[in-house]
Amino acid sequence: MVDPLAPTTEPISIAVENGRIRSVGDAVPDGVPDDDRCDLGGRFLAPGLVTVHTHFSIVFPFNDTDENEAPALTAFRSAGRAKEALEAGVTTARCVHEQHAIDVTLRDADRRGWFAAPRILAGGRALSAPGGHGQGSGSVYCFGPAQFEAAAHAELENGADHVKIFITGGLAHAGESPEDPEMSEAEMRAVVRAAQAHGTYVVAHAGHHAAIRRAVDAGVRSFEHAYIVDEPTAALLAQDGLYVSPTLAVTRSQDWMAAHGFEKHSRENARRASVDHLASARRLVAAGVALTNGTDIPPGDRTEGTTAVVREAELLVEAGLTAREALAASTTTPARMCRVDHETGRVAAGLSADLLVLDADPSVDIRALRGIRAVVSQGRVVRDDLGLLATDDGGNP
Repeated sequence: MVDPLAPTTEPISIAVENGRIRSVGDAVPDGVPDDDRCDLGGRFLAPGLVTVHTHFSIVFPFNDTDENEAPALTAFRSAGRAKEALEAGVTTARCVHEQHAIDVTLRDADRRGWFAAPRILAGGRALSAPGGHGQGSGSVYCFGPAQFEAAAHAELENGADHVKIFITGGLAHAGESPEDPEMSEAEMRAVVRAAQAHGTYVVAHAGHHAAIRRAVDAGVRSFEHAYIVDEPTAALLAQDGLYVSPTLAVTRSQDWMAAHGFEKHSRENARRASVDHLASARRLVAAGVALTNGTDIPPGDRTEGTTAVVREAELLVEAGLTAREALAASTTTPARMCRVDHETGRVAAGLSADLLVLDADPSVDIRALRGIRAVVSQGRVVRDDLGLLATDDGGNP
């Protein structure tokens, strides 16, 4: 069993019932029929992956986005991406901007059992300044604290689980920079106020440490990208117990960008940013900041010989995490950040049966995640490459 908080190399038995882990022990519980037992043959069992920077509806290249696209088309594209993520081992996905707030719809459809998807934590539509990083993506465009606060309330009342804002520029568009501020501290505070009124939190696209420090003061608790972060800001984030998803794959996936039609300026922006990006992630690791796995590009997409979600875990090791820490950053830590650690993120009795079967131990070598052989999500077998998991006609182990 490869549980980041309670690892063991001894043979174990895990009982799954009604979609949850009933027990974890060294023997099969009494009374389990032979037909309901699955021998994994000495393989490794790990928690399902939790990724926290997902866009299922995104269009590539970005300039091809049609903000007036029919919601049904958005839903079909997004559902396909969600299924691919699930088969890649992602059993929980936090969405941080979806066109038409389609993640809310996907989440509710999954809960009704209408299609197979990871557990979705929906962000609805992101809030962006006019002409900012979110321009052209179907974001909600706001100017001034009152508009931002009203828009945040509206997204949450529409079913979003959290709120996403763009506080700096990024790398995707010509002429923008991660150093460019795009929201005032007053605007950030207004969004935080709305989120807190709904019992939730704010996640910020944040490219530069100056904007991050203002956002920390405003009450933002989750940060994305962190392309340029100095040591004092890293120390501040660690001190306040905040979370960063560095999305290192964004600047280290040139093959993927070329295959998806990104313009030369976008690819060049990513290439130039990659050195500072990795250096910033290493500062965050050295300071002890809680890092989480987030891909930005669809987590099931292929890049550098594997899926984006696995590649991101490998890049977290390159940034200085141990393999066990990178596994935690892809399971237990993001579950805690998203406030679903009572439900998923570990292999433990009482939690949802979100499980991966692997040939090798990813807590020793994170590249073992390239060898996922089976995926179980909420007790349902959604991938079984080797036919190891006995199931009934309903797909239940």
